[in-house]
Amino acid sequence: MNSRPQSPLGKATGYPDRYEPSLLFPIDRAAQREALGLRGALPFAGADLWTAYEISWLDGRGKPQLAVGELRIPADSPATVESKSLKLYLGSFAQEAVATRERLAQTIAGDLARICEAEVDVVLHPATASGAPGIAELPGVSLDGENVAADAAAPEPALLSAGGAIAEETLCSALFRSNCPVTGAPDYADVMVRYRGPRIARAALLSYLLSYRRHAAFHESCVERIYIDLAARCRPDRLTVYARFIRRGGIDINPFRSNWEAPPAATQRTPRQ
Repeated sequence: MNSRPQSPLGKATGYPDRYEPSLLFPIDRAAQREALGLRGALPFAGADLWTAYEISWLDGRGKPQLAVGELRIPADSPATVESKSLKLYLGSFAQEAVATRERLAQTIAGDLARICEAEVDVVLHPATASGAPGIAELPGVSLDGENVAADAAAPEPALLSAGGAIAEETLCSALFRSNCPVTGAPDYADVMVRYRGPRIARAALLSYLLSYRRHAAFHESCVERIYIDLAARCRPDRLTVYARFIRRGGIDINPFRSNWEAPPAATQRTPRQ
């Protein structure tokens, strides 16, 4: 009999309110990356930046406490964590006594490291306007005024084009949409592309991003596919792709992939987040 825990995604579940690390469910990265043609050394570095807005526990006196959590899972970790399992796991602290916010962060980091097979950074901020992550638009020139339509039925890298003089610029769009591969629920995001190389045609890039509108894939896989297609079709020598997805279930996931720069030291929510 297979004793491996099953993913709760797309299934009716209970909501335990006492600490239960076995709720966490890993997602192996290798299978998703093989589908993208990635084997061996990765062409990028980066991290998945998660923000969890619904973290609550009891202090030593039994008084409820609140925090906003920032989690950083390295892009080269063998696995990531399934988002609904993380929601259930974090919810399991609701009636659990934990002495300090720092101690809770250490517990969460240790449990995620076990699941992801890599060190995971966890910071818990006070759930106040001054302590929670700030709000700012993604940097860059918006593509959203380009006159294009979402005609493609699936991601279409042939839409991309670049050429001419070398450019160094940051472009962004708030029109990105994909779909959860398990539930079919839509996932909306702001996407940023920063590069140095032959100038990327802006209307072509927006058309390409819109071609994900009916595509079913996890957030991380979408960003990695965008990175791979841009690298192959446009040949930049520097490339960063960063997406900040709208939260579902009190958690947002924000993959960052780059061949030259590190993820932001302090993450900020977009206005839509």
